[in-house]
Amino acid sequence: MSRQRPRVTSVRFLSEEERITIADLLHARRSVRTIARELGRSPSTVSREIRRNTHQPSGNYRPRTAQRSAERRRSRPRTGKIAASAELTAFVRTHLLERWSPRQISNRLRTEFPGRAEMQVVPETVYQALYGRGSLDLAVSPALALRTGRTGRRPRRRKEHRTKRFPDMVMIRDRSAEVTGRLVPGHWEGDLIIGKGSCSAIGTLVERTTRFTILVHLAGNRGAENLRDRLAESMSALPAHLRKSLTWDQGTEMACHQDFTRRTLIPVYFCDPASPWQRGSNENTNGLLRQYFPKGTDLGTHTIKDLARVADELNRRPREILGWESPVEQLARLISPPTES
Repeated sequence: MSRQRPRVTSVRFLSEEERITIADLLHARRSVRTIARELGRSPSTVSREIRRNTHQPSGNYRPRTAQRSAERRRSRPRTGKIAASAELTAFVRTHLLERWSPRQISNRLRTEFPGRAEMQVVPETVYQALYGRGSLDLAVSPALALRTGRTGRRPRRRKEHRTKRFPDMVMIRDRSAEVTGRLVPGHWEGDLIIGKGSCSAIGTLVERTTRFTILVHLAGNRGAENLRDRLAESMSALPAHLRKSLTWDQGTEMACHQDFTRRTLIPVYFCDPASPWQRGSNENTNGLLRQYFPKGTDLGTHTIKDLARVADELNRRPREILGWESPVEQLARLISPPTES
């Protein structure tokens, strides 16, 4: 006669019936994975339950003792790790207000407080503190602190767009392997973030190796000639060894790309239609910038100083892709021209 699967009373907690089943199957010398399949639970859940509630002198798993212990744990209100430490709360709150992500905060804690377990949290702990009851202790709104601007947790969505093509383009497939490998600095990705009614825009440039960002002030004019001039001004200020190429999408704002190349000696490469992933660093940066420049707002109201301040703040954030260094730290090692041997 087949064993009837016990009723699962919660998606999170094992029931007493399930614990009795675990004890029976352990007595029958069944493996953890077999027990997990019988219960419809994860093997890690079963393994953790057995390890936590095995009586050490006898080596026996005691289901009713395990159930009573679980009920006591659930009935005790627990203070979250962040809320329990004033020092940790202050660190997390300060950096959330500076628009650091939970992953950035988590990894910077490891760097600044090595060996102090009470000052270490995983990113999920920060998210739970933001979205759960701990948000009262942090006194930070997730709508303001996180780049998504959401007050609840939802899967992130991506939006693709198509732009027009024009002649005389050198395609991305013709870039050298040096650009693709990201080992040599000086190759940039660019785009526009568009304001309310498509009447205003800000130019964004991201260096592929360091993720260093430059914001280009367009003074309310997103035309091709103005963009050409403003890009030339911005990139001509860079050392020559950091001005090697620029990759853009097929938007008509780059119609003057040949003039730009003649002025700066920087070749321009164009992505395939509807392929934003070919400028992945720039797309990611544009998402970060929407914390400062929300969609549906007039971007023409921001001054050159405003853009410089935002770029500086962004360039000082630690990045996982950079080994938790910031773009400005990476660029500092590259800003001097290479010495000839």
